[in-house]
Amino acid sequence: MLEARKALQMFIATLDAETQQEDILEIASVFPEYEIGKNYKAKSVFSYGENAVGDAQLYMVLQDHTSSEEWPPDASPSLYKAIGITEDGIPEWVQPLGTEDSYMKNDVAYHKEQVWVSTEDHNVWEPGVYGWVLKDKEE
Repeated sequence: MLEARKALQMFIATLDAETQQEDILEIASVFPEYEIGKNYKAKSVFSYGENAVGDAQLYMVLQDHTSSEEWPPDASPSLYKAIGITEDGIPEWVQPLGTEDSYMKNDVAYHKEQVWVSTEDHNVWEPGVYGWVLKDKEE
């Protein structure tokens, strides 16, 4: 059983967290758990805690670093980006740090109890400020 789990973890490491987020969220429980003192590479994914619906909360690493007790995933937005969805399967909006994790045109995100659609490529703005329209008001 341990070998099968390791094989699954090796396979999921090949998935791109930015473009295959829906696939990743369907298999959240097989991702390795966060470890202190581990060398993490950018774009790797791990689990840490639980999300609002009781599933494993996934995080994507934003920059290469060695994890530390002082920088937990849920309190270090410069190192980790939470990957999450609502109960309806809509990705929750997370403030991008730059173009590497920005939203692209037609990306959908849930923010402040509303569903938004990005109208711009490389969108780093908060929905409702610039570059987003409400999903039901799309033209």
